[in-house]
Amino acid sequence: MASPDPETPAPVGRSFDGISHGYAPDARPATSEPVPLDQIARDVVENLSATAKAELALIEARGELALHGATWSAAWGAVAACALGVAMLALAFGAILALAPHTGALLATIIVVAVLLLIAALAGWRARRAYDDIRTALRRDLVNEGVDD
Repeated sequence: MASPDPETPAPVGRSFDGISHGYAPDARPATSEPVPLDQIARDVVENLSATAKAELALIEARGELALHGATWSAAWGAVAACALGVAMLALAFGAILALAPHTGALLATIIVVAVLLLIAALAGWRARRAYDDIRTALRRDLVNEGVDD
């Protein structure tokens, strides 16, 4: 950028001594009409109303998103449960066929059923603990001083 010509004289009659960063002490003060209190209150109520409407819209959108996620989670969970069931049947048949030559068909079936019942009991116990965790998280009285149910 070219520097200004040093030989150019300063403008005559222009003085910036009275102006400092937008404040003009010699200028007429800028006064505005006072805003009535009812107008201020109306603006506050309108802003609060708009904020409340936005919060409700956000809560509704979050609910719809949660419903969408829960629906697809349940659908894919059902697919996974069906696949697991078929896999457990195949595993049970395979275990019975593998044990039958060594123990006999009836004892092999009893062993496989007992093992599957043990697995089911363990899974049910874990599910119950997880359910209790959910109940604890959703309890209104976290110190358990009153009855929630």
